[in-house]
Amino acid sequence: MNNNKSLIKTRILFICTANAARSQMAEGYLRARDGDRYEVFSAGTRQSRVSPRAIEVMAERGFDISGHVSKTLDTFTGIPFDLAVTLCDNAHAVCPIVPSAKKTIHHGFADPHLTPGDDAEILEGYRRVRDEIIRWIDTTFGPGSPY
Repeated sequence: MNNNKSLIKTRILFICTANAARSQMAEGYLRARDGDRYEVFSAGTRQSRVSPRAIEVMAERGFDISGHVSKTLDTFTGIPFDLAVTLCDNAHAVCPIVPSAKKTIHHGFADPHLTPGDDAEILEGYRRVRDEIIRWIDTTFGPGSPY
């Protein structure tokens, strides 16, 4: 017997302000980890470019997001999602509810771009946020997840 439900992936949209770092890292990680279960996208409340530092720190852990591009929420107008996740307080304030998503949740992470210090310290800030996002995704979308 063919179970079509097993072929349906949960559609998730990660959102942050510029779609430059946090949402890109979340998209890249969840897609690499569970692309067989989730169809994963990311967007920003405004468009920017993917942070070279985000690309670098993800590559350190074996995740290639170098082909990602920054997108705005307008890119996904009318496209249904099972879950939208705002990853920064600004994005949550701008869109506390994503109309095309069945459910919207918020889990804020610090903006790694705002890490004070020299290049090495800023890069360490990106690593810290990357690791926090990975831990949160592992917990939130792990075994027994409602998503």
